[in-house]
Amino acid sequence: MRLILASASPRRCELLGQIGASPDAVDPADLDETPLKGELPAAYAARVAAEKGALVAARHPGALVLSGDTVVAAGRRILPKTESEAEARQCLQLLSGRRHRVLSAITLIDAEGRARHRLSTNIVTFKRLDRAEIDAYLASQEWQGKAGGYAIQGRAAGLIRAIQGSHSAIMGLPLYETRALLRAAGYPLD
Repeated sequence: MRLILASASPRRCELLGQIGASPDAVDPADLDETPLKGELPAAYAARVAAEKGALVAARHPGALVLSGDTVVAAGRRILPKTESEAEARQCLQLLSGRRHRVLSAITLIDAEGRARHRLSTNIVTFKRLDRAEIDAYLASQEWQGKAGGYAIQGRAAGLIRAIQGSHSAIMGLPLYETRALLRAAGYPLD
C-alpha cells in the first residue's frame, strides 16, 4: 500500500514518522490557496486540504494520499502565511496577549478514491508581547512562510502562555486524527 504525502512541508513528514508512517513519495499540490470571499477559517482549511488531496490523488491512482492545511485564525480572520517581516510583525501584534485558533484539516483519499476528512481545532494563547520580544522573534527568521507569522516548535514556544488541543496539529499535522484515518484505511503503522 503506497502512501503519498501531498505536502511540501518537511515538518509533516517528520510528524508522520512519530506514528510509524513513512510516505513512499512526497508530491506537493500546487494550487491557489486564496480564501473565497466570506469563507470562514474552518471551511477554508477543510476545502484546501480536500482540494490538495484530490489534485495529488489524480496523479497517483490506487495509492493512499494524505493532504492537509493549517490555518491560524483570529476571530473570523484568516491570518496569512507571512512572506514579509512587516506582515509577520502585524500578525504578532494582533496575536499578542490574546487567544486565537489553529485549525488543522486533513484529508485521506484511499485506493478506491474515497475521501475521509478530519478537522482539529486548537486554541493558542500568546503572552503580551513587547516590542523587543517581537523584534527578537522577527530577527530569528522563523516567521518566514508560517501561518500567523510563528512556528510553535521554535522560539515562539517561549512566547505562548497556553495551548488547548493538539500540539502536533498546531505544528501542522494532527497525529491522533491522522493515525485513526490511516488505520481505518488499512495502512500498516509500525
